[in-house]
Amino acid sequence: MDADPWRRIGGDALALLLAATCPGCERPGTLLCDACRMLLRAEPHEVRTPTGMPVHAALRYEGVPARAIRRLKENGATMLARPLGASLAGILRTRAAGALIVPVPTSRAAFRRRGYRVPELLVRRAGATAHRLLVSARRTGDQRGLDREARARNVAASMRAARRGHGRVVIVDDVVTTGATLDEAARALRAAGFTPVCAIALAATPRLRDTAISS
Repeated sequence: MDADPWRRIGGDALALLLAATCPGCERPGTLLCDACRMLLRAEPHEVRTPTGMPVHAALRYEGVPARAIRRLKENGATMLARPLGASLAGILRTRAAGALIVPVPTSRAAFRRRGYRVPELLVRRAGATAHRLLVSARRTGDQRGLDREARARNVAASMRAARRGHGRVVIVDDVVTTGATLDEAARALRAAGFTPVCAIALAATPRLRDTAISS
């Protein structure tokens, strides 16, 4: 038996830190430098899905926020979920008050690849409770490179509610591009008796930037 397991764990953590680079500026030896952390401060703004549902986004999906989100989603840097969750926390408090917070479901393939569900992890790191009311109903193709109409066709009928119910719900996703995924989530929840009031996203892509700033 290891006589000093805490020393071994500390050594592993130090090795991880020394091998890390900041996702924003690639500064070595840090998971997120102070300057880039400041660029993750929330800039709340509102966008709309194709059906007109309001989406309150905390960040713009560009620059440092985009690189940090990609590092979380593609490289397993789950420790970035804490500062990113902090960016989401304020909007969740103000926009989701009195409603169930429902993350967009993660596909089985993505969960096997990552080992965690990104929207759900962000909600937890924001200090809120995630209600897993949505599940995948069928496999979808990769959304990257698809236009608005193709994205809507790709996700149509791809979700269902895990149970029937009632009451107000707020849908949460990590990144909103066209909003087709959020509209599909809202459809599935309405079909089960719930009332989606809005959606919340950690970040919105530049193509959805020409909208009013949220209060």
